[in-house]
Amino acid sequence: MTVEPLDHRPVAIALMGPTASGKTALALDWAERLGGEIVSVDSALVYRGLDIGSAKPTASELQRVPHHLVDVRDPWQPFSAADFAQQARVAMEGIAARGRVPVLAGGTGLYFHALLRGLSPMPEADPATRAQLEAEAAERGWAALHAELTVLDPEAARRIHATDAQRIQRALEVHRLSGRTITEWRREGLMVPRLPFRVLKLVLAPADRAVLHARIEQRFDAMLAAGFLDEVRALRSLPRLQVHPAPLELPALRAVGYRQAWEYLDGGSSAAEFRDRGIFATRQLAKRQLTWLRGELDARWFDPATQREGLERALAMFLPPSMRR
Repeated sequence: MTVEPLDHRPVAIALMGPTASGKTALALDWAERLGGEIVSVDSALVYRGLDIGSAKPTASELQRVPHHLVDVRDPWQPFSAADFAQQARVAMEGIAARGRVPVLAGGTGLYFHALLRGLSPMPEADPATRAQLEAEAAERGWAALHAELTVLDPEAARRIHATDAQRIQRALEVHRLSGRTITEWRREGLMVPRLPFRVLKLVLAPADRAVLHARIEQRFDAMLAAGFLDEVRALRSLPRLQVHPAPLELPALRAVGYRQAWEYLDGGSSAAEFRDRGIFATRQLAKRQLTWLRGELDARWFDPATQREGLERALAMFLPPSMRR
């Protein structure tokens, strides 16, 4: 009888899920119990100054457990998925070398994909092509460009919402530069070295979508009460953002809530309209996150409010006996 070799790679835990699903609380709990360190997988938490609106861990939470990939860039600085994958891998290897457990926690699907599977070597961004696409969008609208994408690359068009200007632009840019669709590039992928970890992938998501929507609304109101608009005013006062020709095109300020707050402070809406737009944008983000997560076929889904025992069993079955507590 053939015996399969044991997998001696160190373990890591990936807590994935939509915004406001309870990832932070569980990550802190498990990291403390297991002697772990948290690696943030969130494209807003990498930016300094985006604290309240990104639901960044508080000072006390950061003291409870070491965190990585938090506050590593200023809002005007670029930080790509490839940058994240490289830095997260280094962080994970350092955590394991200290005899601790990496706990990956966040909702940015592209970051998880880049770290766990690698990215395809598709063409770099081209300013001229992007400018042409922006001009076309100004004349025809992003919905028309999404319709164009539907003809060229139906699979990408199904993944990308008709109002997601950033991803529509990138998909069309890649096709115009290479003559190949972004889907074709991603299918080929890079032959990246295998991540030297055995990863438990868990999705935290309320079974009832109305529960998630209520949590999103409550959290947005709590952010407003905590001074979210003052935080955005502070960002607007930064010299590098004041002189930027298009601050709302920066990835940091495309984070959900920040664009709506910026436009409100520009006089673009009433306070009530701003609140409604912010909550709606957050719900749309959660919807996109859930759509991506359904494609993670090797992840197990749990409602953290009603299935905590199941989560604990999944963890216990995954951990080597020496680590079970």
